[in-house]
Amino acid sequence: MRRYARHIILILIALAALIFAIFYWMTRPDVARLSVEAVSGVRPQLSAARPQTIPTMEVAEAVGWPNGAKPVAAKGLKVEVFASGFDHPRWLYRLPNGDILVAESNSPPRDVGGITGMVMGSLMKKAGAAVPSANRITLLRDTNGDGVADAKSVLLSGLNSPHGMVLVGDWLYVANTDALVRFPYKTGDTKITAKAEKIVDLPGGGNHWARNVIAAPDGQSLFVSIGSSSNIAENGLEVEGPAYVAANARERMIAATRPSRATIYQVFPDRKAGQIYAWGIRNANGMAIEPTSGALWAVVNERDMLGSDMPPDYLSRVDVGAFFGWPWNYWGGYVDKRVSPGRPDLREYTKRPDYSVGPHTAPLGLAFAEDARLGGPFATGAFVGLHGSWNREPLAGYKVVFVPFGPNGFPLPNAKPIDVLTGFLDKDDKAQGRPVAVITDATGALLVSDDVGNRVWRVSAAR
Repeated sequence: MRRYARHIILILIALAALIFAIFYWMTRPDVARLSVEAVSGVRPQLSAARPQTIPTMEVAEAVGWPNGAKPVAAKGLKVEVFASGFDHPRWLYRLPNGDILVAESNSPPRDVGGITGMVMGSLMKKAGAAVPSANRITLLRDTNGDGVADAKSVLLSGLNSPHGMVLVGDWLYVANTDALVRFPYKTGDTKITAKAEKIVDLPGGGNHWARNVIAAPDGQSLFVSIGSSSNIAENGLEVEGPAYVAANARERMIAATRPSRATIYQVFPDRKAGQIYAWGIRNANGMAIEPTSGALWAVVNERDMLGSDMPPDYLSRVDVGAFFGWPWNYWGGYVDKRVSPGRPDLREYTKRPDYSVGPHTAPLGLAFAEDARLGGPFATGAFVGLHGSWNREPLAGYKVVFVPFGPNGFPLPNAKPIDVLTGFLDKDDKAQGRPVAVITDATGALLVSDDVGNRVWRVSAAR
């Protein structure tokens, strides 16, 4: 009996070791084999996807800025605090009189339960993103022109996870997580008491809560970015909206007039209606009009759980009707074999993005340099705020970069992103801050919101 008991114990030990080995193999982080720079640019170095059952979970722990600390500006530039004391400042907008609006906002309560919800909650807490949404827009004014905001007031409150803002005529439009609304505004207002007028409903819930809005060049319509509800439609295409389940021409025509997830939606405020402008674009955040061509550009967060090197997050021109592949494929036609059923009929129509900003760098902010006065290296191109990875080892992003453009309105063929503002990670890879929005102020300096450091930074030419 002792001999049999010993054999059983040995078998159980071996089985436990096997289970541990399988669990370790399934949960081990995927380590990058390429540098971020190698996977950046017009022609990034792409590698085979390495699908994961459980994603790499490497996010910088949010610790905030110690007294007197600040990011590091590129040579020839300097950085100072423009304003502080915010509650998770996300988006920025400059009014015509030079006042700066700050959307203090965060995700609404999420309805994700189970293990997925626990993991997501833990990651958000570590990253400093678990605080309740302040749901307000704060106005900043630099009354004496010294590069520091000395007047601060709450312009709007009681919003629902607001993000993008844009002034068109006498209306201030605000992109809440579930609706595009507007308020009457006149130059110099420091507080708006009027009730919101709803323009269109927007799909909310799930992942990717932030909605951005900018004006089209003709001023007659608005572009609204709507991120996907999931990573790769794992909860069903129906959740992502009618654009992804339309079965025939008639359904596609109807679907095109209704907002879906993973799209840029063009809204016509006078009619309180809209149409899908581009789709298959997983999570566009920053949008801007390229000054030489008048074309719409956006930065996009691509999908997760294909390894630390793939796929690239990107900056791209967005033309009407463009399809960027989500969820079925990415980067111009690489098939994501995890998505079933597939759509091979759409592969040839998938637009290849114009520029990679690296894998999992989480680009959020976008501003062209038309109004910037930061010197020669930053004269023509785009500033991009890289919020930083949560699913790559080693970490990527956590900085502001500049993408040089040529006279044709596209990134230079061999250009890599140029660091503008770094130092958001300390020597232990903990996040003192995380950049989000980038805009220029009335003097041509660059303003950067920092939702972990609760500051707005001002980058200007050093003199």
